[in-house]
Amino acid sequence: MGMIEKTVIMDSEAIRRALTRIAHEIVEKNKGIDDVVLVGIRTRGVPLAERIADAIGGIEGERPPLGVLDITLYRDDLSTLSYQPIVHPTKLPVDITGKHVVLVDDVLYTGRTIRSALDALIDIGRPKTIQLAVLVDRGHRELPIRADYVGKNVPTAAKEAVSVRLDSIDSIEQVVIGEFTEN
Repeated sequence: MGMIEKTVIMDSEAIRRALTRIAHEIVEKNKGIDDVVLVGIRTRGVPLAERIADAIGGIEGERPPLGVLDITLYRDDLSTLSYQPIVHPTKLPVDITGKHVVLVDDVLYTGRTIRSALDALIDIGRPKTIQLAVLVDRGHRELPIRADYVGKNVPTAAKEAVSVRLDSIDSIEQVVIGEFTEN
């Protein structure tokens, strides 16, 4: 299955502005960054969380601690014919109990990845709050999950794909909508 690119919906400047805005919103909502911990969901949530942490550092003079949650999607054709997330070992720099944890991911779609991330965080500690920051919210939720901080809302068709590309991983910086092809 491939993807035919259709439209670039965010260029590098739009991504930078969105992450800067999200950083300001996180600081504002939490009245500073005391007890704030950012947790990036691997793969593309991690560099996004790093950039948000840098932007918060520019605003507040210090960066919040940054952790990594590794969730892999696997296809289970025998049971549900859907993608089921699996959580792998996680690196958290501090105890999250009593903290305001901000989960960071690139695209919010069905909500299943976030649900798995919530389960994993609650297994690790007892955060005071868990908030969600995403670069793109594309709709089509299957679970009652919403983001607290959204870079861009992008209504999409189910057959479309949203691809976030970041310099550190993809050597290009953009968000693209495409369409899946059978090939």
